[in-house]
Parts: sequence; structure tokens; C-alpha cells
Amino acid sequence: MKILVDAMGGDNAPLCVLQGAAQAKAEFGDGMELVLLGDQPAMESCAAKNNIDLSQFTVIPCTENISMEDDPVKAVRHKTDSGMVKALTMLKNGEADAFVSAGSTGALHVGTSLIVRTVKGVKRPALATPMPGAKQNFLLLDCGANVECRPEMLNAFGTMGSVYAEKVMGRTQPKVALVNNGAEETKGTPTYRDAHMLLKVNPSIRFVGNIEPRYIMDGDVDVVVCDGFVGNVVLKLTEGVAKTLLGMLKKIFLKNLLTKLSYLGIKGGLGELKRMLDSEEVGGAPLLGAAKPVIKAHGSSHAKGIKNAIRQAKLCVENDLCGTMQSALAEAAKSTQQ
Repeated sequence: MKILVDAMGGDNAPLCVLQGAAQAKAEFGDGMELVLLGDQPAMESCAAKNNIDLSQFTVIPCTENISMEDDPVKAVRHKTDSGMVKALTMLKNGEADAFVSAGSTGALHVGTSLIVRTVKGVKRPALATPMPGAKQNFLLLDCGANVECRPEMLNAFGTMGSVYAEKVMGRTQPKVALVNNGAEETKGTPTYRDAHMLLKVNPSIRFVGNIEPRYIMDGDVDVVVCDGFVGNVVLKLTEGVAKTLLGMLKKIFLKNLLTKLSYLGIKGGLGELKRMLDSEEVGGAPLLGAAKPVIKAHGSSHAKGIKNAIRQAKLCVENDLCGTMQSALAEAAKSTQQ
């Protein structure tokens, strides 16, 4: 199994990417070849300063890099010697099994759509992130790939999310809900009202209606559908609230000797809560609908996030996520025609 990694993607590259790749190689690297693409002198300098053995990886030098400020379409078309474009091209040509990047979400989405392409029946891939819920985890999509969506795109996300929840998460008849500012069918923008009507008559999914943001974390539904703008806000707001609340709890427990002693009794539980709310535990979000496994790691990922994004890529390859998605969507289309 060969997994490509964008060594220069993300806010903390290349150090955290190299550290995460090294951890992945050490923990679950049997039978897995990691290929790092990027600025070779920068990688070598960083590795030397931080005692990272580069010989355990295959390094492909690149003379260009796509930054967060670059226009996604122009960058993909003109920066052909960037790690991202090179990796996506290798993936398309069957020279690797998966690709992981913490770089520009827009460029990764455009590059995946133009170079790797999508499975049959999918026009635009969506970022799908498993999120922690009170009762169970749920899948949130889109998380940032498509900031503006047509109603039919949201309907397609519902189908893809339902397939993922059933085939990968092991859910039986997964419940699908649409994020909105009210539970009534008449709530929301015209796009969301039209999407609601399409999802309501979609025979391939179990649509349970609109869901208000305050109920998302309850975990009562399996798939939460929204456009990429709303999804990214939900994702980052959840991360920010979780971080703030944990910080506030820490201050409370460090207030005096009595609160410190109280903390010892629930230390394990708080540690588990912190782990559940840590975005780096998930590592990355698959671009659902892509023809080959493409994993988007968080732009601010540290070593653990990169390691777990590589783990996600490995699992996607082992479970043939793209093949399963293609087969399931074909079955869904067939049942719709009948």
C-alpha cells in the first residue's frame, strides 16, 4: 500500500507532517509505503534539526507549493510541480493508493474534481467528518468543500452520507437530517427549502427532516447534511466551544486545594471527554465521492492529526471505500429508476 503525503501542506508544515508521518510509520506502518512530496531541502533541514529519519520515507522533490492564499483553480492549473498536483496526478494514474493533505481545502477539492475525478453519479465530492455526539458519533457533510450548493447537491450529499454511515460506520437504516434554522419544512433559504423537498422524496435514504444546530450534538441522527459554509462553521464552532469549556473547567478545578482534590476524582472522565472532543483524534475527513481516497487533514494539524489522517487513508484503502461507494450509489440509482 502506497500513501502519498503533502509534506508542505498546513500551518505547521513541514515539521508536524514529518513527525506525524514518522509516528504513523512506527505505529501501523507494516506493509505501508509513505511518500512525502514537497520542498526537499526544507524537509531535509527540518528532519536534521529534529532528529527525524527521512530514509524511512520515499521523498519526491517539488519546486512549487500551493498556499492558503492562492486561487484554487489557478493554483491547480499552473502550479503543476506542487506536491498536491503531483500527488493527485500519481493517484489518478494508479501510482499510489491514497493521498493525505493538510493544505488548501479549495485547491484539494478542485484538484480532486479535475484530476482524480469522482465516482459515477457524483458531481461534486464533499468533505465528510465524523463528529462526537452525546448518544453516538454522527457524520457531518459538507464541512467546507462546497461553500455554495444547489438543492440537488445537498440531496446527493444525503445519499452519499447515508451510504457511508451504513457501509463504513455500520449503521442500519441511518437517519439523515438537514441543518436548518427551524424544524418546519418552510424554514430556511430557498435552496434549503428545495433541498428539503428533494431529500423528503429521496427513496435511497431515511430522511427525518430539518435539525436545528442546538440539537446536532445530541447524536439522535446518523448523517447531518449542509453546505460547506454552514458545515465548516458548525465544525469550527464546535471545536472552539469544546476547547473553551475544557479550559474553563481547568481554571475552576485549579482554584484552590479543595477543587484540586475534587479534580482527582474525575480526572479520568475529563480526560476521556477531552479525547472525544479532540479533532486530531479523527485526523482527517475523506472527500466523499472521489474516485480514489483523498483525505483532508485539518489545516492546523499537529503530529497526532497527521498520523491519524494517514490512519484514515489506510482504513479507506483497506475497506475499499471508493469501490463500496460506487457500488452502493449504483444500487441506489437502480432502485430509484425502479
